[in-house]
Amino acid sequence: MILKRIKVLTPFKLITNVYIIQDEDTKETMVVDPGAEVDKIIEMLDILNAKVKYIYLTHCHGDHIGGTRELQEKKGGKILIHRFDAEGLTNINVSLTDYLGIDASFEPDSRLNDGDLLHLGNLELRVIHTPGHTKGGSCLYCQKEGFLISGDTIFRGTWGRTDLPTGSLDDIMDSIIKKILILPDETIVYPGHGKITMIREEKPIYLELKPRLD
Repeated sequence: MILKRIKVLTPFKLITNVYIIQDEDTKETMVVDPGAEVDKIIEMLDILNAKVKYIYLTHCHGDHIGGTRELQEKKGGKILIHRFDAEGLTNINVSLTDYLGIDASFEPDSRLNDGDLLHLGNLELRVIHTPGHTKGGSCLYCQKEGFLISGDTIFRGTWGRTDLPTGSLDDIMDSIIKKILILPDETIVYPGHGKITMIREEKPIYLELKPRLD
């Protein structure tokens, strides 16, 4: 497996993490959250000789979806998002695209459910519905390779905002405690913004109410 992280700068000066996941044998590839700077993403895809199968959106906010249409036009791939956030792609009050200075409105190719399995060659990734930041926020978990792409549900030392449309503090805490922290301690967490972390390093924040000090 190949996993690359690309930091892109959105028009609102937010830095978003874009992830490229590839099965090395087949070159089947998924791009997660192409928020901006599509040329930078395509440059890496070309280096990898990627066959883009999926463009996966962890949620519908503009800083995660801004480059989706352009990327699909240039490299193909089916646009995937959890069904509860699909409507947000065309609703600027939910996607916040106007506020973020992003021009993006489109329909996904497929609407996903909790527990759906996605395959790239021999790689299998499971969709985990994690509402709270948005009602249709989701994560991608690969048991074989031991990693979670968490979108804006959980970050290093904190969690995603819940004061935006369709957000809920109760929901995000339930998502983190009941769906994410039950994964193996050594699971690597790749968030939508900021630094990479691990499940075992985040557990004390939620289960023991201890702040992260590093």
